[in-house]
Amino acid sequence: MPPRGVPELGNNAWDGGDWVSRSAVGVGLGMAAAGITAAAGLAADRLSRDRRTAVALDENLGERRFKETPDTELTVRATDGVELHVEIDEPREGSGAGRPTVLLSHGYCLNLTSWVFQRRALRAAGYRVVLWDQRGHGRSGMGEKESISIDQLGQDLYRVIEAVVPTGPIVLVGHSMGGMSMMALALEYEEFVRSRVVGAAFVATSPGDLSGVSYGFGPLGGKLIRRLTPLTSSLLAPRQKLVDTGLRQTRDLVDFVVNHLSFGSPVPLSVAQLATDMIFGTRMEVIAAFFPVFDEHDKRDALRAFDGVETLVISGTADRLTPPEHSESIVRFIPGAEHILVLDAGHLIMLEHPDVVNEHLLDLLVRAGRVHSGPAPRRVRQEVSDVAARRAARRARRRERRDATA
Repeated sequence: MPPRGVPELGNNAWDGGDWVSRSAVGVGLGMAAAGITAAAGLAADRLSRDRRTAVALDENLGERRFKETPDTELTVRATDGVELHVEIDEPREGSGAGRPTVLLSHGYCLNLTSWVFQRRALRAAGYRVVLWDQRGHGRSGMGEKESISIDQLGQDLYRVIEAVVPTGPIVLVGHSMGGMSMMALALEYEEFVRSRVVGAAFVATSPGDLSGVSYGFGPLGGKLIRRLTPLTSSLLAPRQKLVDTGLRQTRDLVDFVVNHLSFGSPVPLSVAQLATDMIFGTRMEVIAAFFPVFDEHDKRDALRAFDGVETLVISGTADRLTPPEHSESIVRFIPGAEHILVLDAGHLIMLEHPDVVNEHLLDLLVRAGRVHSGPAPRRVRQEVSDVAARRAARRARRRERRDATA
């Protein structure tokens, strides 16, 4: 509630800067209602410990940048005229002739930068890579609020393919909402998928039934978030500058929210900050427009189009936004899909454990290249990757090398 004597927000809302700014932080995403503020002491302690680990990890990150310079940068117009930002990386080794083009679709409140580690690995391995900002995100336009739907995202994806990959085999890779866009594409353009798509990777995504997700805050917290987020983000959309100011003033709480929803293990501090910048850099009007469509999302029928396509499904055991059972549902609908579960991995698995994701994407591409002239073999495999053990082994090997040269 506003301070005593101040009317509630409405058509004649009171615009007192301090109160609106605090409100922007307190209810911007419905998180305060879910109990985050009550857990602030625990959050600060956990975040402090995670940051100490993250800083140590950053020491091995070197001068790694997150900004890439594409070989081609262009705008593709969607069916309703919205301008979609697209970037293309050409392979660094060989011509890439005969190899499939890889098209990466990012998730909700992110942008194409979320694929930075994958685009580097794929390009270096000799693949042509296409990335795009989905409508409302990154450098793409949004369009009318009525145009915001998963079905429209599928049409946008098809327009991008028409414009920059008009011929040849394609491997589609989608994270979260990007995977849903792939499903929408398959539902409307099933014949296209069967004839052109030789590989598909569904990364931390869901075919439907998201209304029961609690985001790690329990059933009541999940219900409150779904109820309050569209309302509060709509009210705050005209006050974006105040929201930005409030978020800067409560950076520790913001970082905790991102850490809680995005990662299942400590990550380099620069990676955590990248995630925060992308998520909270998303405009409130975009958050408000997209959030309700996820409860309505149900594209299980679309998955039959990927029967016969070499398919990878990868997710983390600590994913609070699209828990592992959602990936398991995809596997049930696509006979022969490979399912990789990564221990202690959260929703932003491609940023948290890029080496693991890259390894399995490259394996998928090799298999897709072998079978694109015929149906994929029926091969179901589930693997749990212990990333912590891999990191410990790498550290031990580095120590051994240092000792050997000392």
